[in-house]
Amino acid sequence: MSRHNKAGKVAAIIVGGATLLAALYIMAHGLGLVDSLDFGAGAYYYADIPGFEKYVRDDAYQSGLPLWLAIILFLAWGALMYLLWIWIDSRGGDKK
Repeated sequence: MSRHNKAGKVAAIIVGGATLLAALYIMAHGLGLVDSLDFGAGAYYYADIPGFEKYVRDDAYQSGLPLWLAIILFLAWGALMYLLWIWIDSRGGDKK
């Protein structure tokens, strides 16, 4: 094992351990929590955000672009990115 590889593993263990300790400290002390926004177990759901309904109304976003065209453009972009991914992957030299 090279000295460089060993140093990388030691650094990864130190950073991983420090991250774990920091996460445990943050959880144990409740850092980052806002007492007035106690949602209980569902705190990660957007629907629990006060006033969230104003962002999901049908009239919250106005655009001159018809919805059907937005959907077609979204699907076309996805297809284009998939084909690009396939093309890039096919040019890779490490085939199995």
